[in-house]
Amino acid sequence: MKTVLSIAGTDPTGGAGIQADLKTVEAHNLYGMSVITAVVAQNTLGVTAVQPVSPTLVGQQIDCVFDDIRPDAIKIGMLHNSEIIRTVAARLRAHHADNIVLDPVMISSSGHDLLRPDAVKALVEEIFPLCTLVTPNLAEAAALSGVHIANKAQMEQAAQEIAAMTQGAVLVKGGHLSDCADDLLYADGQFHWLPAPRIHNPNTHGTGCTLSSAIACGLAQGISLTGSVKRAKRYLTACIQFGLDLGHGSGPLQHKVDWE
Repeated sequence: MKTVLSIAGTDPTGGAGIQADLKTVEAHNLYGMSVITAVVAQNTLGVTAVQPVSPTLVGQQIDCVFDDIRPDAIKIGMLHNSEIIRTVAARLRAHHADNIVLDPVMISSSGHDLLRPDAVKALVEEIFPLCTLVTPNLAEAAALSGVHIANKAQMEQAAQEIAAMTQGAVLVKGGHLSDCADDLLYADGQFHWLPAPRIHNPNTHGTGCTLSSAIACGLAQGISLTGSVKRAKRYLTACIQFGLDLGHGSGPLQHKVDWE
């Protein structure tokens, strides 16, 4: 049984964060584990409050996992502040963790800061170099790279800028493009475009969490990075196409779907 660890915040309505990550891992028939970095009061309408977990307790959670059931891959989501970021980085380095996928959660879709602005530098310096893959959406890629992104050429430019900050690859997600949902994987100096039609479904809460967790599942199973990304994108597309409609805002996905 391959194992995947999610290091992230919570979502009490189950659509994003730790809850979505564990649902995704279960859907791939792997064993999921979690380290909680922040307790988040949120639903499909937005984020109300964030209470970070103490960095010491975050580190102790990571140690407990690695000392007993070593994960085959790790997905990192919301880290919230620089103290937690430095603790996570230190513990992952101490345990020689690999197959790390980072979803650089910075701002919620409702505009709430999920990563303190003063923590971005720590994220780039401490976590990025440990990652096999970083998966920013267009807004995050623009913030990280300093590149205004309105087209595919600018996505390529942003991917190269971000790749210079990490030892691994970059997946710039095109879900917010106006005419399609094409993603760009930049790995080993090569651009790999992953085309996809836009699915007319307003309920896309937790898509970033789901995609990054699905990629981690592929890496845990020994699938190549490109293969893991392509497979994860197929899975996410099936989750969106299911058309689950819950809540009064942007609703969650259906994670248990027939997709292979």
